[in-house]
Amino acid sequence: MNQKYYKSMGITMPTIKLASDEIRYIALFETLTGAQIRDCIIDDDNNRIIFIVNPGYVGIAVGKNGVNIKRIKKVIGKNIEIVEYADSIEQFVRNALYPARVKLVKVSTLPNDRKTASIAVDPVDKGFAIGKDGRNIQKVKLILKRYFDISNVIVA
Repeated sequence: MNQKYYKSMGITMPTIKLASDEIRYIALFETLTGAQIRDCIIDDDNNRIIFIVNPGYVGIAVGKNGVNIKRIKKVIGKNIEIVEYADSIEQFVRNALYPARVKLVKVSTLPNDRKTASIAVDPVDKGFAIGKDGRNIQKVKLILKRYFDISNVIVA
């Protein structure tokens, strides 16, 4: 999927600008792991940093038995989450909610031009997809807002 495809659907991909803290976290993460990091989202509300890694780099980013995540968490003092980048909204959501089984992602535009993503998950995985206190859905919401200007997320 490319930007022309999303434009035809009325979805614009915002330009992502990194703050100095995000650039420092990306440099630290790449130095310690060797993984290629595409983006970094600082989520102070949930005391975590979400790293978006290039496709194929999740294993390198996590490390054997999560050793890289543990080491970076110790250095930074925040929880670390890894999401593999994808060009399509549906695959990006699948990656962000893994291991929950996402059946369908549908994007609709409301009359006020706000976009909503409706995510259908396997009923067995609904609790995990939402996460404790809605943490997993909040992560998806942050990612979709940043990459696709989608402001609302609903799990069905």
